[in-house]
Amino acid sequence: MICLVLNKLTLEENVSLIKQHRPFVDIVELRIDYLNSADALQAASFPDMTDLPVILTCRRAEDGGQYRESEKSRLALLEKALEGDFAYVDIEEDVKRSVCVTKAQQKGMQVIRSFHDFRQVPDDLVHRMVQIARKGSIPKAAVMPSSIQDVKRLFEASRELNSIEKKILLGMGPYGLPTRILYKKLHSLLTFTSSDETAPGHISAREMKETYRADTVDDRTHIYGIIGNPVAHTKSPLIHNPGFGGIKYNAIYVPFQVDSVRTFFALSEMLPVYGFSVTVPHKQAVLPYLGKVSREVKQIGSCNTVVRKKNLWAGTNTDYYGFITPLITPLQRDLIRNVLVVGAGGAARSCVWALRNHGCRVTIVNRDVQKAEKLAQLTMSSFDSLERAGLYADVDAVIQTTTVGMGELEGIDPIPDFPFSKHHHVYELIYSPRYTAMLARAVEAGSSIYYGLDMLIAQGKLQFESFTGYHYPRRLPVTLVDEEDT
Repeated sequence: MICLVLNKLTLEENVSLIKQHRPFVDIVELRIDYLNSADALQAASFPDMTDLPVILTCRRAEDGGQYRESEKSRLALLEKALEGDFAYVDIEEDVKRSVCVTKAQQKGMQVIRSFHDFRQVPDDLVHRMVQIARKGSIPKAAVMPSSIQDVKRLFEASRELNSIEKKILLGMGPYGLPTRILYKKLHSLLTFTSSDETAPGHISAREMKETYRADTVDDRTHIYGIIGNPVAHTKSPLIHNPGFGGIKYNAIYVPFQVDSVRTFFALSEMLPVYGFSVTVPHKQAVLPYLGKVSREVKQIGSCNTVVRKKNLWAGTNTDYYGFITPLITPLQRDLIRNVLVVGAGGAARSCVWALRNHGCRVTIVNRDVQKAEKLAQLTMSSFDSLERAGLYADVDAVIQTTTVGMGELEGIDPIPDFPFSKHHHVYELIYSPRYTAMLARAVEAGSSIYYGLDMLIAQGKLQFESFTGYHYPRRLPVTLVDEEDT
């Protein structure tokens, strides 16, 4: 089930929240710790205000909730609310058998016994869940993985807990996102969503239902994904998941935040994962684990697409073609011959090779000059320090390949001293936000603009072919631009 967490101040506001998300959810959780005091006392009436089953919860502050009064008053509030026809009640694992538990059982409600760890994945996770199940309750664990190894541990734990029919197991935070989307692979009773990230890692109900179709995942579903660090900003699921649906392929594409490529390959064997996209900073780190690589990967030394081929992993690079596609016309018209490339990472390698193979002269500027020099030597290009980028105003095009301008670096211009003009072609590989600080200056100067979204879609469709063996559905529109980015 997909569960919507109700976190508004009044019962009526929560009813409105249900109406907004009704097509996307199967069950709701009423968090009475969020309600104002008057509505909290009337919580028993809430199940009659919706046609969905309701979980009753009053979460303490130390467990991530809003209730800060005494434990005695909290349990008394829960007991009063249990007069209502709730389907489930969530009571923390460490609460001794109380009147609430007895009353819930007498009314035929199912009791969830939960524990939360916002610091780690506890070593005794499996033992605690087994103990809860033995006492007749549904065990729930919400824990904080801090590495891909911790995510692997959660999937391993789900196998150890396979004999427990009803359980809720999920990871919080950016590393935990795959466990929320792949909740059925964890054999979890439900996954939680909210309208404003009530808990770390929540995504919207609509995204869970429409983008990922998480509730349709079964034992035959093929898992694909994208690895990076960070990766929460990725729009690639908006390409691949609709594409899978368009060709009626039972598959799902999921973001994995990865700090260790080696561990992710181990997780991929366990799940299994059938293929994945690779973004920063792992485009070179994956190379030692590949049994076969394409000509582009050999030349560029960077891989952005990995696919399972029989008993080995094969790597290709669709960045090369995805990057160059929007530039073909100006290149053919000889409007772009001299190019400044900002950055010297994995994305830059693909761009530089594509430009060099199309006869362009390239100068690479980077904060780490030695890294720029190394890439320049490999590609027969020139190099300089990032601080001197403004001295190259005579180039025809500027290609920005770094992450400066997105995430925590949003609003920062990587080359603030570069004097853009109407003669420049400016290509920003960042796709979220659509308009970066650098692009804003280029637009004001009248430069010709090329967006990272164009490259993302082009290379994503090529990845889709590698994953599935089929062309991307021609009549399927790809919409990746958020309203706030336009």
